[in-house]
Amino acid sequence: MCGIAGIIHTEGLKPVDPERVRRMCDAIAHRGPDGEGVWTAPGVGLGHRRLSIIDLAGSPQPMLAAEGDAAIVFNGEIYNYRELRGDLIALGATFRTDGDTEVILQAWRHWGVDCLPRLHGMFAFALHDLRQRTTLLARDRFGVKPLFTARLADGAVIFGSELKALLAHPSLRREIDPLAVEDYLAWGYVPDHRSILKGVQKLAAGHYQLLRADAPPSPPVQWWDVSFADRATGSRQDLEAHLLHHMREAVTSRMLADVPLGAFLSGGVDSSSVVALMAEASTAPVKTCSIGFDVAALDETAYADRIAAQYGTQHWKRTVSPEDFSLVDRLAAMFDEPFADASALPTFRVCELAREHVTVALSGDGADEAFAGYRRQTFQHREEQARGLLPSALRKPVFGTMGRLWPKADWAPRPLRARTTLLSLAGSGEEGYARALAVTSADLRDTLYTPDFMSLRGEYRAEQPLMELMRKAPARSGLDRAQYADLKFYMPGDILTKVDRTSMAVSLEAREPLLDHRLVEFGARLPERMRVRGSTGKWLMKQTMRRYLPQDVLFRPKMGFVTPIAQWLRGPLAAEARGLAASGSLAATGWFNSTRIDALAEAHMTGRADHSRLIWQLLMLRKSLDRLG
Repeated sequence: MCGIAGIIHTEGLKPVDPERVRRMCDAIAHRGPDGEGVWTAPGVGLGHRRLSIIDLAGSPQPMLAAEGDAAIVFNGEIYNYRELRGDLIALGATFRTDGDTEVILQAWRHWGVDCLPRLHGMFAFALHDLRQRTTLLARDRFGVKPLFTARLADGAVIFGSELKALLAHPSLRREIDPLAVEDYLAWGYVPDHRSILKGVQKLAAGHYQLLRADAPPSPPVQWWDVSFADRATGSRQDLEAHLLHHMREAVTSRMLADVPLGAFLSGGVDSSSVVALMAEASTAPVKTCSIGFDVAALDETAYADRIAAQYGTQHWKRTVSPEDFSLVDRLAAMFDEPFADASALPTFRVCELAREHVTVALSGDGADEAFAGYRRQTFQHREEQARGLLPSALRKPVFGTMGRLWPKADWAPRPLRARTTLLSLAGSGEEGYARALAVTSADLRDTLYTPDFMSLRGEYRAEQPLMELMRKAPARSGLDRAQYADLKFYMPGDILTKVDRTSMAVSLEAREPLLDHRLVEFGARLPERMRVRGSTGKWLMKQTMRRYLPQDVLFRPKMGFVTPIAQWLRGPLAAEARGLAASGSLAATGWFNSTRIDALAEAHMTGRADHSRLIWQLLMLRKSLDRLG
């Protein structure tokens, strides 16, 4: 795993100052403590920070092709590089190294952009072809690895693995995008179609962009998408066998490393499945790490201990205590953009623990999106079935009226929130899922803004891009569209961003075997009843893993990382919560209704209501704006 940065001139072959590229790389030195390098040519400068994983001494970057006609900086891992290397040798390619970076160079020389579908792995790279005076920027299928870009006033395009690399360039404008603030308050993160700064873009997952000398940057091109349009056939036993084959292949391919390797183990289905398959494939004990909580109701370490004992792993665990609120400022620095998923804190702690013992850790991320493991997906599945019983013209007045009259009960578990369900049924499936996914509703957001902000936002609402994505999804059902939205919108914006920044902050490479694209494509073809039955999601995956995991691990309620932010905001963080919008960077924008925010904070502080999620969002937004100002 590594960090990359660079400068590409698209209006003439202007010289690039290597020191400027080096400063951009220094800003992300935590991503690659094992090596650094800068390469420049007329109109281009590429920089790299290396975390050595494969071919430890033989693959320095930036790397020039043996023929001297192309150079690359690359962040990620190509898991099938040895097979590709053999194919390329058969075509006449020669290699000087034993790693995957040179394979990408030769793949480009022989196949051009058609090399991308051949690459199995996680990656973001910039490859400059000196013959064509063209630079290829590319990002992996799911957006596991990030890539930020911006076009400067002089026509140059700068890029980097994190926003802080771009911020190191003195010509980058630091103007906050109000639409990104709207997005952030809706979702708790800034999704990949937007950046907190105007003029900064994130290359979308499964896309590439070509930059040519003396030509404006061409728009990004999608080179991969997942389709839910087809259905697999076969018996349950056949589908189980195919699923297990894909899972085994995904896990074993990601166990390739020349450094110590282990796994995160929460005790849930996904991480336990990964550890079980690692143990099956390994001759040595698997190294596993877990994080617990000093609140018994939130602690899952007993389940992790059981799996560790069952598979004889070398197991380490650590407890997150209430004092971990002191990491808030460090979290804000990791993410650059505002990021309010509070599970980032325990995720950082488990990465920190893992890095004490290994350099690479496998995670269980991706299965919920690929196999319908979230409760909101099973609710969506049932709601779509209910929507199908009544025409839209009847649903809207009936359920809409009932929902508006029903008492509000946000404090209750979702199955008991009849108002929420009724309002969801009144609208389309896309509207219902956007409502379920949002952490702050559109109505509540409107009460937080000043007239000035409302004017800047105009007709835009954060839910619109998500609903449009779902409407255009290659899908056959509401469940398909919900999973597609999670894979394309929620996962790169929240889950993968969280894991990338927290792992890279401690120079740890995290790998997600359950996001192997062949595994995800298989999951997308499964009949709905193989994904969801009743209230049980990931149905076929759980059936498949019965031979490996105990029943109470497979079928207990999903927990996930939970952080006691409600208590922190009534205790050690109370002073920061009070007066949140009345001073500092939030007040300076003139975009927020400080009276309304103060009232919400006071109601939370006195215990009259739980507004911890919203206050945490605003707190993290303020800390991010403070750093960007």
